[in-house]
Amino acid sequence: MNDEINNYQNNPLHGVGLKDLLTEIVNHYGFEILFAYLNINCFNKNPSIESAVKYLKKTDWAREKVEAFYLYQYKSLPRASAEQFELPPRDRIVPRDQKPGLPAELSLEDAERLREKRARKAARHDEEKNQCTSSGRRTAAPSKPPSSDTDPWAKWRK
Repeated sequence: MNDEINNYQNNPLHGVGLKDLLTEIVNHYGFEILFAYLNINCFNKNPSIESAVKYLKKTDWAREKVEAFYLYQYKSLPRASAEQFELPPRDRIVPRDQKPGLPAELSLEDAERLREKRARKAARHDEEKNQCTSSGRRTAAPSKPPSSDTDPWAKWRK
């Protein structure tokens, strides 16, 4: 148990506040790179540290995305195991032999290539999903696509 606590304390997020974390990565990369890599609008529309902190405190998925960026891009830690990756970044245990490195060199061109790669992967996933539906392997009835005149959030609001 004591070893687990020491490994947890090796996590670069241990003891670092969200505002300090954000200030560090914004000073190094800037808001434009953060938006390009993370695609979170608080880094695009009138960006400031204060507004980003306010948004990230309210939005768990966005905060976890920024914290993971901090660990794996800014601190250059090796990727977490599948088991550890399921945990929020602040709860991950970093082995004692893994030490933070220098920040990764990131560019807008690399971000665009990454975005295109993600789009291709999503398209392949959608294509595979459609093939599974048409081949009959899927047991649930396929949902009909929403028409342009209906509100896609209407079902959610009820």
